Amino acid sequence: MTSNEIVRLAERVATEAHLGQFRRGGSVPYIEHPRAVANRVGDDPDAMVVAWLHDVIEDTGETAESLLEKGIPRHCVEAVTLLTKGTGTDYDTYLERVACSPLATKVKIADMLSNLSDQPTPSQIRKYAKALLRLSPPEQE
Repeated sequence: MTSNEIVRLAERVATEAHLGQFRRGGSVPYIEHPRAVANRVGDDPDAMVVAWLHDVIEDTGETAESLLEKGIPRHCVEAVTLLTKGTGTDYDTYLERVACSPLATKVKIADMLSNLSDQPTPSQIRKYAKALLRLSPPEQE
């Protein structure tokens, strides 16, 4: 399978998995969020795959195993798993886990930027600002 075919597969899997789900306010189909994240990661096929799928394990019936069975590459599934916070996980611990993977980090930054463009609450703004500082690479002098 080519990179473009795998990206299209990820889009299809995400679209089917999020069918019937809506974003805040209940009027925007949820798939618009993964689409926005995928559009923020540039021309990196692996990041696009992970962006499309970044919420499917957490918010749908998909599992890491089902994604592998559908043909999603293992390294992409591993990044999706890192992006799956899970209940009972402290947010700082979650960010440390994400920070260990450049692929997961790239997608998480795109995810937070997308969330910040979607009417965030003041609490979400503070949370994402702190997380963006944690995950963003240091500036070169």
